[in-house]
Amino acid sequence: MKVEQIYTGCIAHAAYYIENNGEAAIFDPLREVQSYINRAVKDNAKIKYVFETHFHADFVSGHLDLVKKTGAQIVFGPTAKPAYEAIVATDGQLFKVGNYTIKAIHTPGHTMESTTYLLIDEQGKEHGIITGDTLFIGDVGRPDLAQHVIADLTEEKLAGYLFDSLRNKIMPLDNELIVYPNHGAGSACGKNMSKETTDTLGHQKEVNYALNPKLTKEQFIKEILSGLVPPPGYFPQNVLLNIKGYESMDTVFNRGKKELSVSEFEVLATETNAVIIDTRAAEVFVKGFIPKSVNIGIDGNFATWVGTLIPDVKQNIVLVADKGREEEVIMRLARVGYDNALGFLKGGYQAWVDHGKEIDTIPSVNANELSNRLKIEQVNILDVRKESEYNSEHIINAVNAPLDFINESMLKINTDKTYYVHCAAGYRSVVFISILQARGYRNLINVEGGFKALKESSKFELTEYRCPTTLL
Repeated sequence: MKVEQIYTGCIAHAAYYIENNGEAAIFDPLREVQSYINRAVKDNAKIKYVFETHFHADFVSGHLDLVKKTGAQIVFGPTAKPAYEAIVATDGQLFKVGNYTIKAIHTPGHTMESTTYLLIDEQGKEHGIITGDTLFIGDVGRPDLAQHVIADLTEEKLAGYLFDSLRNKIMPLDNELIVYPNHGAGSACGKNMSKETTDTLGHQKEVNYALNPKLTKEQFIKEILSGLVPPPGYFPQNVLLNIKGYESMDTVFNRGKKELSVSEFEVLATETNAVIIDTRAAEVFVKGFIPKSVNIGIDGNFATWVGTLIPDVKQNIVLVADKGREEEVIMRLARVGYDNALGFLKGGYQAWVDHGKEIDTIPSVNANELSNRLKIEQVNILDVRKESEYNSEHIINAVNAPLDFINESMLKINTDKTYYVHCAAGYRSVVFISILQARGYRNLINVEGGFKALKESSKFELTEYRCPTTLL
């Protein structure tokens, strides 16, 4: 049985495509759907079903646009209540795609409607399971997201449901089945996912902590809930978009692709209270940018950071981008529900400069320069990596101020002092400084190359590495 995984690394997302005898199905598609349509055309096949494993939190699914463009039917698992026409499967319901059979297995826990799809080939042999966020490689889906949409679904209740689903629905399945999850390492939907994106179920039973048969239900719940950090603010908003529906991607593209002159850009940013997002590389941005713009580089985890740092998906946005990458930026914003990109600056940052407009910069130092300053003065260092990164290893006396929680982190800053800000390699520190500089902070200096450069210089005293503890 041929199953094609379509993996998008920037949001650690996996969609799946299967085709047999002129019929095709897509599982958990992203919002830009033309590639799926093209794939089916290549096989001379009609997309019959769009299977959703659950109402996603970390991205807006492409199911509605796929239906409009192909006539396919949407399938959700039991208990789902979408605000549009869809098949709500019963536990164990079978669907035919050509001579393949898809069996819906209700596996609540990550969410209540979460469903695993068992893939059965034309000979009746069970091939694999598309697990959504129920089972990852090395991890399972966090059970604390649904409560942000339905208050009485506590994380403890959901963790208990997940235990039952894994023990009663997943673990009894054949060890030879291939596990096809919805996410890989880097996704915020789990806490310890492997870099591998498929595996056999038998191997996962051996190595995945959540499938340890020795864990009692109470131990499982404690283990699953330990170490969870609050989810990004856009997660519950994406869930509601996936439940209630959204504008077509074509509409979003047409709005976002508007070319704005310098004067139009200024007026629009002011009159609509739009956030200016500059998507150029951090090392370019620091040398000159439009005042009060925020740098979130397109070549990093762009969509995730936008979702983490801009709390409202309805926020108006105007863009500064490298020439030729404007549509990519709009697409990646729309993937996570930020549909109100109102246009981009024609000619980019250079057009702003050519019009003689005021610019801003971020001062930077390299590791050697910072080391020299340490010899002659007291230096305040801010480490904006995640707490887990900081706890593993950090510069002695550096203060942890995670970018993920910037509103809390900024409270650690004394505006009468100067701070040298670093992350792992230089991406997040510039994001951090650009946001605070837009808020009036002028005492932050970027450390080029981040912790990696500081460590490689061998001129800074580090804490010893401490391996994170687990309950296993």
